[in-house]
Amino acid sequence: MLNILYFGDHRHFSTAFHRAKALERLGHHIIGYHNPEETLPGYFKSAVISAINFRSGYRLLQGHVQRDLEKIVQSGIKPDVIWVDNGEFFGKKCLLILKKFNCPIILYSIDDPTGKRDGRRFDSFLSAIKLYDLIAVVRKETEEECKSLGAKQVLRVMRSYDEIAHAPYGDIAEIPLDFKSDVAFIGTWMRNENRDEFIKVLIDAGISVSIWGDRWPKSPHFELLKPYYRGPNLGGKDYIAAIQGAKICLGLLSKGNRDLHTTRSMEVPYAGGLLCAERTSEHTDLYDDGTEAVFWNDAYECASICKKLLAGNELMNIKNAGMKKVRHLKLGNEDICKQILEKGLSIAI
Repeated sequence: MLNILYFGDHRHFSTAFHRAKALERLGHHIIGYHNPEETLPGYFKSAVISAINFRSGYRLLQGHVQRDLEKIVQSGIKPDVIWVDNGEFFGKKCLLILKKFNCPIILYSIDDPTGKRDGRRFDSFLSAIKLYDLIAVVRKETEEECKSLGAKQVLRVMRSYDEIAHAPYGDIAEIPLDFKSDVAFIGTWMRNENRDEFIKVLIDAGISVSIWGDRWPKSPHFELLKPYYRGPNLGGKDYIAAIQGAKICLGLLSKGNRDLHTTRSMEVPYAGGLLCAERTSEHTDLYDDGTEAVFWNDAYECASICKKLLAGNELMNIKNAGMKKVRHLKLGNEDICKQILEKGLSIAI
């Protein structure tokens, strides 16, 4: 059993929280769970200041974060390993403080810290990249770029579902009617990602699409989409209900984040949904197209596939095959966290 000092978002629906719980299920002890954002003074949490911090790489927060880390060091805890989830708040001086624990420091990044979509958001992290003992990333480009920036060790892993948080309903009759749909998309509206235009093509083709996610009212097409919009982002059992309660679940990638698969690519089949996603090399490596998931090259092909599936009788067969496949691949948080932890501990400080 390891004593792990964990830094990350600990809202119950966050993937960082899910990973922390997976580490506990593996038999380890989280001796401290800290979300750097939560300790900020109130004036740092306004929408305007948050936007400034995001765009400036959290430079203005470094002194405050460093003082918090010094307090943790002085608390007397003795971790065997430190796990930093995302790391956008931690600059070089923060890592030097954590080095006082004299144990391996692991960073897991589900984002694209070396990409361009988020501007200067990860500037503080990039200044500290050489001080992590292991950096775990989820895309090939990030792996290569972290190495070129001087990272000691980089491990590329697949994204993961959570064995507990994403478990499907045992009886589909328990799924509330409000979460049942023909075609569902669960995700945030993003400027320049054209998710609204994609869904508009499906609606124009006569397909009933249900949308859950934040920021959709900002879409220039929202008046058209409004009848199909069913509320903000989902978490917990509501998220599972919307996946399992849909006949088909759309998997839309973030081009700005250079995604070839996302967490939805694992969570949807695991939770009993039918994944209908963009045809990429990583998706076709994961699932057999047409039997374990369905893939498309553009919105018009997606609309054609959805119409065919909704009119046929293959939906449940594909759902069951996809669920079986993702479990066989062992891409749960427990599997991925174990892989990262073993790699991190094998590296000498």
